Amino acid sequence: MRERLVARGFTPDEVDQTIQRLDEWKLLDDAEFASEWVRSRHAHSGRGRLALQRELRTKGIAEETASEALAQIDPDAEREVAVRLAEKKLNVSGEQLRDHEVRAKAYRRLAGALGRRGFPPDVVGSVVKEVLERARAE
Repeated sequence: MRERLVARGFTPDEVDQTIQRLDEWKLLDDAEFASEWVRSRHAHSGRGRLALQRELRTKGIAEETASEALAQIDPDAEREVAVRLAEKKLNVSGEQLRDHEVRAKAYRRLAGALGRRGFPPDVVGSVVKEVLERARAE
């Protein structure tokens, strides 16, 4: 917050006074911010743990505080979000998935989409395999 106020041209005294007031009113709480950020972004944006960790880092949240906030993500819930996203992104039929090249292309496409959303590699691999196998069987 301090860096942003300085960058906007406020004097050091104005910045100090503003920070002090925000602290007094308990409006500067990194732990609360990180916790709310993780909860909201995970639930509504389909972000995985790794993406949320990057986002918190860019917002200046300490690693320890970010780790505590990320601990609230249930691994099963994270996996379920990844499954829903992979199912939504799958754009080939089960019949088409019998072709090895189509299946390999779909695997790469889904793995890339989940990876960019910040899901851990072990989740990406198992979810993509599961979604492709289920689609292929249907």
